[in-house]
Amino acid sequence: MKRRLVSISGLMIGAVLLTTTIIFWLPLVLVFDACRLKWRFPLARLLLFAVCWAWLETAGVLCSVLYWLTGQSKNLPKHYALQRWWADRLLRALNATCGFSVEVENIDALQPGPVLMFARHASLADSLASAYVITTLARMNPRYVLKRELLADPCLDVVGQRLPNHFLDRHATDSTPELQALEALVTNIDASTVGIIFPEGTRANDKKRTRALEKIALIDADRADRLHEMKHLLPPRPAGTAAMLRGCPNADVVFAWHVGFEGLDTFGGVLRAISSRMPPIRFHLRRVERSAIPNNSQIDTDELTRWLDGEWMRMDREVDEALIARNEMRRNHRG
Repeated sequence: MKRRLVSISGLMIGAVLLTTTIIFWLPLVLVFDACRLKWRFPLARLLLFAVCWAWLETAGVLCSVLYWLTGQSKNLPKHYALQRWWADRLLRALNATCGFSVEVENIDALQPGPVLMFARHASLADSLASAYVITTLARMNPRYVLKRELLADPCLDVVGQRLPNHFLDRHATDSTPELQALEALVTNIDASTVGIIFPEGTRANDKKRTRALEKIALIDADRADRLHEMKHLLPPRPAGTAAMLRGCPNADVVFAWHVGFEGLDTFGGVLRAISSRMPPIRFHLRRVERSAIPNNSQIDTDELTRWLDGEWMRMDREVDEALIARNEMRRNHRG
């Protein structure tokens, strides 16, 4: 309750202040960008998106309060509709202000459900992109595994906890309850539902990748050898993936990777991206039938880990090829 009191009040105060003072700060920010010869005005664009985000978050919170007042706080269809509206409008705002757009390849891979999505994680924005793909384009209902720290976001705190998601405690000393929760999260999911986890556990960058591979090498030389050529992703953590496969033994798996979010895990990286015209974010889906996946309820975990590592290395190679093509496209555009 204390967390929500602070986050929601801070959100609403921020939304009002950003809006009422826009006639003062916007001209100053435009001049600041111009003095730096940033003619796409990245800081101004980012702050305008912040205004949109604040009001969309506020609208989501107020709608959730209305549901509570009318006895609808456990009405899942209403909350899924609110999530769909929020993801769609937020991505539209990101496109209008900062120039980010998303192109999805192979959207049909998500249907029919139930499916489990194992997704690449490179930025906070890729969670939004996946929500947009699943709720708006595929018209399906997601069940997310997210880190507990994201509860600082008011909409995720209120609406996200009314929906069947799990906010993972990454610092838990005993992982058993967390893994049991992941298994229960996707038990008996239906044909309209997607269970989503980001097996890397955190946003990827070069330092994290080097550190993760060094740790793996200390305990499992064979696995380190399988993964040593990884360039863009982080080694997947198999425990959560295995728990979700156990929870829904009849679900196919959809692997999701994207390019375009690289470097957007810092404020400076976001500004650099906005400073130039970007090609659309490429979001790619690939479905794997359950019959091609090791049955981890009957075999040792090592086989499942080898399978997941192989799929993750394939994803890493596909990301590498897509990034080469994307960079070539940007060079041609500048030329």
